[in-house]
Amino acid sequence: MSGHSKWSTIKRKKGAADAKRSKIFSRIAKEIQIAVRESGPDPTGNPRLRLAIANARGVNMPKDNIERAINSAEKDESTLQELTYEGFGPGGIALFIECLTDNHNRTVSNIRAIFNKRGGYMGSSGSVGFMFERKGTFTIPKNISNQEEFELEIIDAGAEDIETEGDYYIITTSLEDYGRVQKRLEKLGIVPESAQLQRIPTNTKKLNNEDAMKVMRTIEEFEDEDDVQNVYHNLEITDQLINSLGDY
Repeated sequence: MSGHSKWSTIKRKKGAADAKRSKIFSRIAKEIQIAVRESGPDPTGNPRLRLAIANARGVNMPKDNIERAINSAEKDESTLQELTYEGFGPGGIALFIECLTDNHNRTVSNIRAIFNKRGGYMGSSGSVGFMFERKGTFTIPKNISNQEEFELEIIDAGAEDIETEGDYYIITTSLEDYGRVQKRLEKLGIVPESAQLQRIPTNTKKLNNEDAMKVMRTIEEFEDEDDVQNVYHNLEITDQLINSLGDY
């Protein structure tokens, strides 16, 4: 899973930049809205909303913004759709893109345009989905008093893997054990910087550094789309690539 933790490092750096532009706030607000519309505004009985709020707090999203997103979900009559798109980018790298949108035609047009512009192509549903597994991931700062006890608690709750990446723990769980680990963290009073269900590639593909950078620029362009929530890929993240990215 080491490639996954390296990708998490890049995402944290990218996330910090997005937060300054309020882009990540917009994405989380959409997730809050769809969670409220699915199961109501009370996070106690709405696991998806509870997770979205936890992620909002993890990136220091103001409380007013969170409450505004909850209230707007109850009042706004527009409908957000969850859509996914699959295809191949530069170097044959598989890309799986998750979107939340109120305009399907706009979104599919923009996604297809990026694929074409970057020398890739959009595939049919299922064309790359089988290359990924649904996993739960938690990114937790290492400022924990008793690390050994913490690891034992998390393993007991169902964690598959605990990696150290810089000042963070990256915890990976199966889809089935995700909720158990989330509840154990709540019981321990530990607030993750991020907690989410991700699509982890079953195998990664290595490219030379120049081609890998083309993939990274493609991913960045997808992520800059307002309707895009997450972009998953099977590019192998090498130390050389991370060094080339600098402050990306």
